[in-house]
Amino acid sequence: MNNSDAFKEKMTNLVGKFSGSRFVRAIMEAGYSVIAFSIIGAIFLILQVLPQAFPIPGFADLYANTLGRFNILFQAVYNSTMGILALIFAGTFTFSYTKIYQEEEHLNLNPLNGLLMFLMAMFITVPQLIWKGGTVQFVQTLDKANIIGGGYAVSVSGVTRIGAVGIFTGLVVGWLTVQIYRFTIKHNWSIKMPASVPAGVSNSFSALIPGFCVAFVIAGLNLLLVFAKTDIFKVLYIPFSFVSNIADTWWGFLIIIFLIHFLWWFGIHGATIVSSFYTPIVLANMAANVKGANHFFAGDPLNAFVLLGGSGATLGVAIWLVTRSRSVQLREIGKAEIVPAIFNINEPLIFGLPIVYNVKLFIPFVFAPLVSGGIGYFAISTNLVHKIIIQQPWPTPIGLGGFTATTSWQGAILAFICAAAAFVVWYPFIKYYDRTLLKQEQEAAAKN
Repeated sequence: MNNSDAFKEKMTNLVGKFSGSRFVRAIMEAGYSVIAFSIIGAIFLILQVLPQAFPIPGFADLYANTLGRFNILFQAVYNSTMGILALIFAGTFTFSYTKIYQEEEHLNLNPLNGLLMFLMAMFITVPQLIWKGGTVQFVQTLDKANIIGGGYAVSVSGVTRIGAVGIFTGLVVGWLTVQIYRFTIKHNWSIKMPASVPAGVSNSFSALIPGFCVAFVIAGLNLLLVFAKTDIFKVLYIPFSFVSNIADTWWGFLIIIFLIHFLWWFGIHGATIVSSFYTPIVLANMAANVKGANHFFAGDPLNAFVLLGGSGATLGVAIWLVTRSRSVQLREIGKAEIVPAIFNINEPLIFGLPIVYNVKLFIPFVFAPLVSGGIGYFAISTNLVHKIIIQQPWPTPIGLGGFTATTSWQGAILAFICAAAAFVVWYPFIKYYDRTLLKQEQEAAAKN
């Protein structure tokens, strides 16, 4: 085995172990769980921002007298999806994480109990507390910019800490909950009921001691932080904000794109692995954008403006293979890929050309999305295109995805510009590759 093969094998094993870890698998499940709720929230947000999406003379007045009358109701539905995102995301993570331990360590864990204990633990941390006059007290303030009643900070989006800003805290609390639950069960710290007792009753009692341990640990941790004049949200906000700020820079965004494609080149689903880390960031940034912030890295900028046609930004390649390729092999692959490419799916190209382990196509596969990503970042960060306030479904076709994400026709045009720029990078490489395969096909035909 040469050095190149040894490196490939080490990378594959290393990333394979990482992507197969219990924590990462649970995070991935959490990411999938958010999709349906973010789409529901997006639909009702679109109903609220229609005048911005269609700045047609007279439309704003028409809207105000029709759909605009129900804006508060639309906001209430949005709050019930994006406004409780921390509970949805971290709750699913906890459920999945508990289930993985249950199945792989053969422990008597109940995923539903894990979820319920997480909700209890999470709401122990949500209220803002202070140490005052020798007692723990709820923070109370009626300041317009910071309304807190009974410790709960609220806004038009609902209870603020259970929204997207609480995802990172929710993950930490969920991880702690599962580990405490797992520890107590492994050491038989639970009440066991006779077999004749109904399962529902038995499960509730089996969670009693683990639940008490979770409550004791989380409440104790919370108290220590209150003594230190802070809380878990404020402590965890520091690293979360640091990472979020890096991801929101042009170079941070390009690093994310590079890592996705570097992993894909080894046959590892880079988008799934890397997105498990940045999903909490883009969700929090998107919620902030709705409230007036101006983050680029929000919602799903990758599938709206970068990975058009799939990883590698290969939509233009798929079209070229069908219409201009002279190699029979590439033309047939193009026919198989053209329809999936419209919906940002390109496994036929990644494994059919192939792109995986193909040195000849490594450069365009990595640099084409870097170019489209750079253009997308520039256009939105300079306000040439409206900021992203909606997370469109990742298979949304080109143009429609950009329009939905930004609620602007400029977003649709930007998507086509990004796709065209990516194909400019691809063109000399795919054309050369086509000539190479055509020559091989002609030589094989001549021998026969």
